[in-house]
Amino acid sequence: MENVTAKTNAEPRVWKLARRSLPWGARTLVMGVINLTPDSFSDGGRWFTRKRAWGNVERMIENGVDIIDIGGESTRPGAQAVSEEEEIRRVEKYINVMLIFNSKAAYSIDTTKASVARVALEAGVEIVNDISGLRFDPTLADVAARYDAGLILMHSRGSFETMHKQEPVTDILKEVAGDWLRAIKEAERRGVKKEKIVLDPGIGFSKTQKQNVELIAKLDVLARDFGDFPLLVGTSRKSFVGHLLGGAPVNKRIHGTMASVAAAVLRGASIVRVHDVRAAVETVRVVDALKAEARP
Repeated sequence: MENVTAKTNAEPRVWKLARRSLPWGARTLVMGVINLTPDSFSDGGRWFTRKRAWGNVERMIENGVDIIDIGGESTRPGAQAVSEEEEIRRVEKYINVMLIFNSKAAYSIDTTKASVARVALEAGVEIVNDISGLRFDPTLADVAARYDAGLILMHSRGSFETMHKQEPVTDILKEVAGDWLRAIKEAERRGVKKEKIVLDPGIGFSKTQKQNVELIAKLDVLARDFGDFPLLVGTSRKSFVGHLLGGAPVNKRIHGTMASVAAAVLRGASIVRVHDVRAAVETVRVVDALKAEARP
């Protein structure tokens, strides 16, 4: 596996966004999820109204969230792709709510479409979260560069319709690392600065249940080889957690999720993406304290 850098995450560094900088390394950042979709796997469209979204973002900020990730297209297994027009409509419906809290948290748009990213960034969002790692729409990187936005590059395989139906690869660490190198190269070629990029191994996307666990258990290998980049891990309420808990339904996975969050942070994650913000903030606070004591 190519070694991009040998640095460690012991010292705080900075993720530079358009209007703010987020320190990473010494303290784990918590990203809260708001799905503006009627068919999300985790909350079944619970926040698909302006009033409910407002209440949820208020709670997230009160509970210490660092970043709020909004998305207008579900990427759960079996989800149907939506048109650009519909995704933009869903996002625009929420933009005015978001802007009121703009100074209290950084906002991210979860999209694979450059047109959707452009609308959100123009309104004040500072991060683009691309689950395709620039595979679906490489021009998304052009938009991110133009607005000086942060860019999250996630590993996945296949098309929107087939990414949850991929045959497993033999070496998942090698696969993720290789795809990150491709995505980083494409982003930088299109003008995205290195300090703007965050990498996500894509837990739950194009992986077996065992490979999801392996990626968390061996995240330190990726953290070492890609030490110049913050690693984001999203395990919240995902099926591998339910599998490990003997088939627990989505609403019974919070404790398993927090266990996976703790493990990911111990192995090198700098950002965790969750639905249960307060639980995650408390979890990473304890883990960060333990990590700080363990450093030489």
